[in-house]
Order: sequence, then C-alpha cells, then structure tokens
Amino acid sequence: MTPFLPPDWLPVIFAALMAAAVLAYVVLDGFDLGVGILLPAAADEGERDRMIASIGPFWDANETWLVLGVGLLLVAFPTAHGIVLTQLYLAVAVMLAGLILRGVAFEFRGKAADRRDRRRWEAAFFAGSLLAAASQGWMLGRYILGFDGHWQAYAFALMAAIGLPIAYVFIAAAWLIWRTEGALQTRAIRWCRLSLGPVAFGILLVSVVTPLVSDRIFDRWFSLPYVVLLAPLPAATLALILGLNAVLRHMPYPGDALRHLPFWGAVGLFVLSFTGLAWSFFPYVVPERLTLWQAAAAPESLSLILAGAILVLPVILAYTVLAWRIFGGKVRELRYD
Repeated sequence: MTPFLPPDWLPVIFAALMAAAVLAYVVLDGFDLGVGILLPAAADEGERDRMIASIGPFWDANETWLVLGVGLLLVAFPTAHGIVLTQLYLAVAVMLAGLILRGVAFEFRGKAADRRDRRRWEAAFFAGSLLAAASQGWMLGRYILGFDGHWQAYAFALMAAIGLPIAYVFIAAAWLIWRTEGALQTRAIRWCRLSLGPVAFGILLVSVVTPLVSDRIFDRWFSLPYVVLLAPLPAATLALILGLNAVLRHMPYPGDALRHLPFWGAVGLFVLSFTGLAWSFFPYVVPERLTLWQAAAAPESLSLILAGAILVLPVILAYTVLAWRIFGGKVRELRYD
C-alpha cells in the first residue's frame, strides 16, 4: 500500500493526534477525577449528590481519550510503547486499579440502599480518584526526566504525584463554580482559590527543572530565536494566573456572571503547560532516547491507521460536544431510583 502522505509527515501527524488525545483526557477526566478527590470536603450528602451529578453524564466518556492516546502510541510508535510501559508498568497498573475502583463506586453509590452504604462507596470513589490522579502524576514525573534512575528523579516524580491531583482539584473546583450554585458554589470558589497557588508553584517547578535536565532542552528554550518565540508562553501563563486570582477574589458576582471563566482559565493553564512540555521534548517520543521517526511504524501501516483515525475522531468529538450541549446547565438534585 502506497502512503498517501509524505512518509516523514506521518509520525508528526500521529504525534499531534496522540498529544491532542492526551491533552483532552487530562482536561476532561481531570475535572471529574478532581471532583472525586474533593468529595470528602463537601458539607453534607446533598452537596456530594450535586457534585457527583455534575460529572455523571461525562466521566465515563472522558476516559475514551485515554484509550485513544494509548492506542495511538501502540499502533503508531510500537517501540516507544514498549519502552514507556516497561518503565511505568506498576504505575499503569495502579492507575487502572484506581479507575476501576472509582467506576464501580460510582455505579454502586447510586444503587446503595441506605446512607451508610453510600458513604462507603463515596470513600471508594475518593480513593479511586486519588489513586488514579497520583499515579498519573508519578508517570508524568518519570517521563519528564527521561526515566532517570537517580533518587532525584524519583523525588521529582513524587512531587508530580502530589502536584497533579492538586491541579485536578483546581480544575474540578472551577467546574463546580460553573455547574453549581448557592453554598456549594461558594465552597468551590474557596477550593479554587486555595489550589491556585500550589498549581502556580507546580508550573514554576516543572519550568525550572525541565531545561536543567537536558542541555538540548536548555538550548531550545534560551537560544535565539527560540527564546523570543517562546516568550509568549510564560507571559500568557503568568497573566492567566494573575487574572484568575483577581476574578476568584471577587466571586460570586451578581447574576452569577463570569461563572464559566475560572474553568476556561484552568483549561488555558493546562493547554499552555502542555504546549511548553511538547515543545521541549519534540521530536522525541521517549525523552533523549527515541525520536518520532525512529519509533514510528512503517509508513504503509501509518497511512492505513490514519484513515481509520480520520473516521473515529469526529465521532468522539461529536459525542463529547453533544453531551456538553445536552447536560450543560446547573446541577441541583440527584434522584435515587
């Protein structure tokens, strides 16, 4: 089969698709994982009901993006897939256990016969959400430092395992500001304000460490003309953090104005941070080990897979947009059958 695109373009296209899938997963499943982590902080069962109801139509479908990202890594970059999962197999197993636990807890909480059983399943939902988020943070930390075996690399991964759940809490609180009202919305504003500082510190920490671990990345950040081209990223990130802090300080506004702004600001921080990391590691799919072209499957295989991806991606996007349009209002009550 003859490739219908230049062979050198195909790995880049698949890397872009994989990056988009991972970013979509981090944003979309990030806020519902964060809601699970925030669950014990709710004032009463009614607030916990509304928090769970706010993610009910979305949480299961959000994980589709994770499956898509890992699937693209497997079929497009099989060599990299083997290296990454070999290095992270335990963390991946822990993440899957957490996702399974929260999925079971979500379903069984809604079927629980009494309040005591619901509290047990709420605890399981919290544990599964925290376990999945922390393991994802650990994997991110290990990946950023190229799976280095020194204790400093493991310490950085541990910090990432703490930092990513806090980032998820931040975007979840912003989500609840948008989707809830009354006392729960006021509580979500406080959660969002409290988590913004640690999120800003985490972004700063990753920004400092990343160029220090690699001379190549340092040159890409601070040599001309890249330092000029990259300058808008930290400037936009700082402006977003300051803007979010100013908006949150005065919320809620009359008429619930600007209720959606913290969430989209949080999304902007995720996108800017992800863009900075992607720029730092390109063209490597495994940091400092394998480039996209070294790890890519045969051009004929990539062409065939790309044709399938072109059919599947619009379906996933359409379903996601449709769910957001149908279930886009305020959450007020969760009914038990």
